[in-house]
Amino acid sequence: MADPAQVKEFTKIFMLCISWYIISATNNVVGKTVLNVFPYPVTVTMVQLLSITLYSGPVLSLWGVRRYVDISWKYYFKIIVPLSLGKFFASVTSHVSIWKVPVSYAHTVKATMPLFTVILSRVILGEKQTNKVYISLAPIIIGVFIATMTELSYDSIGLISALLATLGFSLQNIFSKKVLRDTNIHHLRLLHLLARLSLALFIPFWAIFDVRKIMRNDHVIPADKIMECIFLLFADGLLNFLQNLVAFTVLNFVSPLTYSVASASKRIFVIIISLMMLRNPVTGTNVFGMMTAVFGVLWYNKAKYDANLNKKKASLLPLTNNESPLLTSQMNGVYPVTIPSPNVMSQTNGWINSV
Repeated sequence: MADPAQVKEFTKIFMLCISWYIISATNNVVGKTVLNVFPYPVTVTMVQLLSITLYSGPVLSLWGVRRYVDISWKYYFKIIVPLSLGKFFASVTSHVSIWKVPVSYAHTVKATMPLFTVILSRVILGEKQTNKVYISLAPIIIGVFIATMTELSYDSIGLISALLATLGFSLQNIFSKKVLRDTNIHHLRLLHLLARLSLALFIPFWAIFDVRKIMRNDHVIPADKIMECIFLLFADGLLNFLQNLVAFTVLNFVSPLTYSVASASKRIFVIIISLMMLRNPVTGTNVFGMMTAVFGVLWYNKAKYDANLNKKKASLLPLTNNESPLLTSQMNGVYPVTIPSPNVMSQTNGWINSV
């Protein structure tokens, strides 16, 4: 008979994952719908940033997350400001991609994130991967290639935008991990900070590129679609915030590998729901390419987890049965220091991929 506490914990995580999948799929369908009616991806991005800024404040206060963080102005301008610029860039290009191509195809292209992460980690951090990790990238590349070649609604701008969005989110993964490690800031507080700063910095950009176009175009939205469009924008902003919030909660309950598998499964769910709800035409080969890419992501996550686990084991010094770690270190004049494993740090940055 299973432990009632474990059953309760499993039920809680299962319901959270189901909620995460449903909210994420709904957010993507609503986002695609609103962009079809209101083709202004910069404005949609600004609405999402505004929603995160407004909604996260009360939630952070309710959860008792510390309001102020100790970040120097030098660090703020060197890391935080560029990171907020990257967040805006990634969000806009992501919206352009789902505007120009089907949601299912956009999410298939976003499955290349491990490829970008491996390359950027190697270039920026000098981080090497195991052969197993490198090999796991092959099905991702092959799957995306097949899906691209067989996509009936292919659009070059949509493909390039999806790749740029994936690049942007990969960079956010790397530098957000650095900020979380350097400052010990709560990940929800970091999300709030980046959304608020992105919103403030890009108001002039939004005014130039979208507001002017909207003001000049008398028929931006058909008269009978105005209230529908406002509702969809509101719903898209709220769903985007809830998606991040639920993703954070799942992240706090499960291991990095479980979260990565759940995230890849969520991508499958989003692809299937978008195909059913939006009814974009696909072929059997197209679906095969999508599933191959997602399988590659699952394989990559497992390979990465194994590599981190082996690295952690290698860092532990062997001891004889009669030796105490504390006694041995004291005899040598060295006192043990606890070093967080890569797996622990990886739990703090999974929220970037929730978009």
